Amino acid sequence: MTRSASPSPAADDFPVRGDDTPPAPPAVEEDAPDELARLRAENAALRAQLQEHPPGPPRPPRPARGRAVRRAIAAVLAALAAFALVTSVVGLWAARTTLNTDRWVATVAPLPQDPAVSAAVAQYATTQLFEVIDVEQRLRTVLPQQAAFVAGPLTGQLREQVREVMTNVLRSDRFQLVWTELNRRLHQRLMAVLSGTSQVVTAYDDRIQIDLLPLINQALRELSAQLPTMFGKEITLPDLSSGAIPPGLRERVQEQLGVPLPANFAQFTVYDAGKLKAAQEAVTTAKRDLALFTGAAILLLIAAYVVSPARRRTTVQFGIWLVIAAVTVTAVLRAVRRELLAQVPDGTYRSGADAAMTSIFGLLRDRGTQLIVLGALLALLAYLVGPGRFPVWLRSQLARGGRATARGVRTGSGALATHAPGWIAAHLDPLRITGVVVAAVLALVLSSWTALLVIAILLIVYEITVTLIAHRHPDSRSEPEGGWLPGVSHGR
Repeated sequence: MTRSASPSPAADDFPVRGDDTPPAPPAVEEDAPDELARLRAENAALRAQLQEHPPGPPRPPRPARGRAVRRAIAAVLAALAAFALVTSVVGLWAARTTLNTDRWVATVAPLPQDPAVSAAVAQYATTQLFEVIDVEQRLRTVLPQQAAFVAGPLTGQLREQVREVMTNVLRSDRFQLVWTELNRRLHQRLMAVLSGTSQVVTAYDDRIQIDLLPLINQALRELSAQLPTMFGKEITLPDLSSGAIPPGLRERVQEQLGVPLPANFAQFTVYDAGKLKAAQEAVTTAKRDLALFTGAAILLLIAAYVVSPARRRTTVQFGIWLVIAAVTVTAVLRAVRRELLAQVPDGTYRSGADAAMTSIFGLLRDRGTQLIVLGALLALLAYLVGPGRFPVWLRSQLARGGRATARGVRTGSGALATHAPGWIAAHLDPLRITGVVVAAVLALVLSSWTALLVIAILLIVYEITVTLIAHRHPDSRSEPEGGWLPGVSHGR
């Protein structure tokens, strides 16, 4: 009888391994009850300690609070630095333009060419001349009693003709030298007075004026030739077109006109005698404040970056405040300009003053625009390099576009390197002729010697380049001995 083998009781309790050997049972640590008792005792002690000293309300971490304070201080410093910088730019422009004789002369030199300015100056000079000569009374004297009524209309016509002559003289190149010399003398004298070094003008003793007598002198020379009967005699006055203004000019004009000239005849007052001391003190204060504002702008900006825990954020804030400061200062200057123009009589005089201010303040206006653009670009760039969602997306798109462009350039370069030599070899003569034609057109447009030299060099480089590329193609043939001529086929 065959005895059946019964399965082992532990066969289902262990996984079957390759060698059919059951794994050893895990060892049981003998000290486990002691460790558990120790942990329970420690837990009970901590609970008792927690009940004796309960925790208070949660407080924000100190580093976060200090970071917020530093951010606020950096923002304030950035705003102050922006306003100080804009104010320094205005002060530097004012100092370089109004306190430097050469730059002042260069600034006001184009004014007579401005139609509005020349019209205002010509009208003022004409009015002054007619008030002194009293043309209408002279006409009434020489006209018959029955024709005395036409003296008024004739005076009006003469006034228009004299004003036109004044305008033409003022805009002429010959008077430009006179105008430049007048402003140079005026500015040098004014600077000597304001700095307190003048030996002639002292505080509360005199005034400085723009004298239009040289303009009237030149206009009278023209009028004497066109209207000799207006003065009743021939007028002989010196020619000032060289820029030299002789001494005693007022006496000579007065003698030729035959009438006494008032002390302020045809003059613009630059400053009042009673305000000279205040003007001197203002110039001294302005120079000191300019140095302080310039230094403060630099120090405030450095301090903002030193204090700031996030310099990129500070850069964004500085750029935005730079735009705000430039716009604010521009608005203030425009308001001051409107106040000054409101004091000028409306009409031709106000239009002339407006045009003169526009010309003189043109450089400052450009500086303001540059500061606004600079601030906007600075803030934008600092924002785009940050961790914001839009900057990250934009940078990823730009990177993707750059990679696509690079792949396209590589593909196009390969295709160009493969097919361009053959195309150039097949069209070599037209390409040579095209280069010569383009060079000739540029030579006609750009007629300077430097441009001609550059064009000649570029043409030579171009012709050599296309020839070498064409000769590298396997189907090309060498040029016949003796060179080549543009536009001539060489039997290829």
